[in-house]
Amino acid sequence: MKKIIALLFFAFAINCMNAQNINSIINAKEVKRIEKTLSSDDMRGRRTFTPDIERASAFIETEFKKTGLEKIQGTNGYRQEFNMIESTNASANIMIDGKKIADSLIVVSSFQPTASLSEKNTEVVNINAGDDFRKKYTEYSSTKKNLLVLVDASFNSSISRLKRRSPAKFEQPDNSIVFVFGINKASSFSIELINNINKKPLNNVVGMLKGKSKPDEYVIFSGHYDHLGIGKPTNNDSIFNGANDDAAGTTAVMMLAKYFKALHNNERTLIFVAFTAEEVGGFGAQYFSKQFNPEQVVAMFNIEMIGTESKWGNNSAYITGYERTDMGKILQSNLQGTNFTFYPDPYPKQSLFYRSDNATLARLGVPAHTISTSKMEEPPNNEPNYHKVSDEIGTLNMNNMAEIIKAIALSSKGIISGKETPSRVDTKSLN
Repeated sequence: MKKIIALLFFAFAINCMNAQNINSIINAKEVKRIEKTLSSDDMRGRRTFTPDIERASAFIETEFKKTGLEKIQGTNGYRQEFNMIESTNASANIMIDGKKIADSLIVVSSFQPTASLSEKNTEVVNINAGDDFRKKYTEYSSTKKNLLVLVDASFNSSISRLKRRSPAKFEQPDNSIVFVFGINKASSFSIELINNINKKPLNNVVGMLKGKSKPDEYVIFSGHYDHLGIGKPTNNDSIFNGANDDAAGTTAVMMLAKYFKALHNNERTLIFVAFTAEEVGGFGAQYFSKQFNPEQVVAMFNIEMIGTESKWGNNSAYITGYERTDMGKILQSNLQGTNFTFYPDPYPKQSLFYRSDNATLARLGVPAHTISTSKMEEPPNNEPNYHKVSDEIGTLNMNNMAEIIKAIALSSKGIISGKETPSRVDTKSLN
């Protein structure tokens, strides 16, 4: 009996020590310190391709160094550097069945300075009336073949939106894709393109805690540190501070790094990454994902907009793609005895599982999920400050943020220790 009592006392003491440790590292004061810096006016909204995002990167790098994170292979310090290649179509001379096509009906995606297309080297496909335009456009835009895409006139309203986009990739493809609206058939055609190609440097910020017994199995904690920058003034304010989107998630990543470094007991390797270029196409996450064998990635905790309370109130968050794996159930089971709850994503119509930085690895089968509290319903029940200049630190709940971060830390313990492994995403079921 004395031995049992001693063991119970020892377990109780360990739990108390862990509770004290987590509260001393993850607390509202520290949340506010990091969040205040990342979302300050001095950062000017952390827009991709500006000096402002460089300041944000430098701050995160400094924090990772103070924490004592290791550097992963292929980084310059903690900077995972790569080039974003942008292409702007300078001219497009297109003849279809002997008729010249007006520039106003053309959208070009080509990363070659010049390109010549004809029926000899180019496939013709259609987007017909009634098709899912977004799905078809995405499918054809990602092909590696030369394509002439004939788009039904019912989708002409999409032209101006697509023309405002500058196609961007981090690998330079050698094919060209041309969308022509309002034409459904092409027996013969000739296309001559001239494009302006521009390479711009970007970087993720990445640090690591190497696993003790399973160093080749990876658990990833991520958030994106870019935002919208400077925009049209509203009430004399033009800075899109992005306090919730996603300085909040980046803050969580930095604090989790400090916590797990202090614990020093991770059996699997932990990767902490702040992604760039999420707001302009998720390019930071896409590049990062290509640096890993997805079979070695056990889980990904992507953290996006946790600064406000969820639809269920404080001490709660939801997990996108909850039904895709058993990761959510694992996390919740490790929170028994707490007052925190992880819920399935309540906004399935928004397709959030595919709209954040988890998506690239999830499509490769990794149990990669986004944790969020952001309300994505129709107004007035949505996030009132989403993508607005009013997304500032004063709109966030520091205490609740700290509780969410602690819940992520505690719920992930079985995965980090190597004792629990989430099921994989069934890639055949993804659409």
